[in-house]
Amino acid sequence: MLYIGAISNVDSTFHPNVPRPERFKMVYRSKVLGIDNRWDLWINQNIAVISIRGTTNTNRSWLANGFSAMLPAKGTLTLNDNQKYDYELATHPEASVHAGWLICSVHLYQDVFPKIDSLYKSGIRDFVITGHSQGGVVANLLTSLILHDKNLPKDIQFKTYASAAPKPGNLNYAYEYESRTQLGWSYNVVNAADWVPESPNSIQTSNDYNTTNPFSDFKSKVKDEKPSRRLILKYVYNRLNKPAKKSQKNHRKYLGKKTMKLLKIESNSIPEFSESIAYTRAGNTIVLYPSDAYKEKFKDTEDDLFVHHFLKAYLFLLNELEKNHFPSK
Repeated sequence: MLYIGAISNVDSTFHPNVPRPERFKMVYRSKVLGIDNRWDLWINQNIAVISIRGTTNTNRSWLANGFSAMLPAKGTLTLNDNQKYDYELATHPEASVHAGWLICSVHLYQDVFPKIDSLYKSGIRDFVITGHSQGGVVANLLTSLILHDKNLPKDIQFKTYASAAPKPGNLNYAYEYESRTQLGWSYNVVNAADWVPESPNSIQTSNDYNTTNPFSDFKSKVKDEKPSRRLILKYVYNRLNKPAKKSQKNHRKYLGKKTMKLLKIESNSIPEFSESIAYTRAGNTIVLYPSDAYKEKFKDTEDDLFVHHFLKAYLFLLNELEKNHFPSK
């Protein structure tokens, strides 16, 4: 899948010189869609691979990453052709996802769905969705769109292999995504030295807990305490909670409304931003832990922020993993 991803990302910021895939053949490449997105279709007998391009060297592509205010995981978007699209990635009313990557995913799915339908009619039932970096997180969100699409036949199986994927949404989204893809149907392969899977920044407040929690209606919960103790508890609670909520508000302002203007997205074309900015990772995580040999070859440096993020670093660690666990190969 990483070899396939290298071809899909040939004009991106992290394309290395890696071998071409031997067992799959590319049969389709989409035009550029959404916020500088594109996907490739690869076939191997009865398996189809949907490979999603990652971040490119364009301002719009990087702005898509920075457009990290959250949108509800269920709502309506107005696409470039003024067509309204009802999307659903989760059923939980508090589930929220990254705004920029949601828009990327919805645009791509308009082109992906007809291909899935056509391949299904030709007899293909097994699909792999893959991508690296931005392509990986969009692969997660695209998987959610597919799993919630009631128009797709029930006897299709999708398996997702993301690598270096950032965090796609909040915990309510992640729980539902993982419940639908558990038992081995979605993986995110992560280099422990790579900062990209640690992003976007997460801001958790008392509003980000489940309904039953010790912070809901906090004032009434402490009203029976002694006055001195009640004052201390309220003071500590406000000192911890208010700064987080202020940061959350600033995040929506600068990485929501202002970034949206830079992308020239009309405010009436998307739902209202969610309050949540509590990002978390999603899917089964496979950790590639750097060895001494890796650290010698891929050194930490301020001159290259993506030294641990490039496909070459991931392939090095995967080859090490294979040698250590499957020496006969």
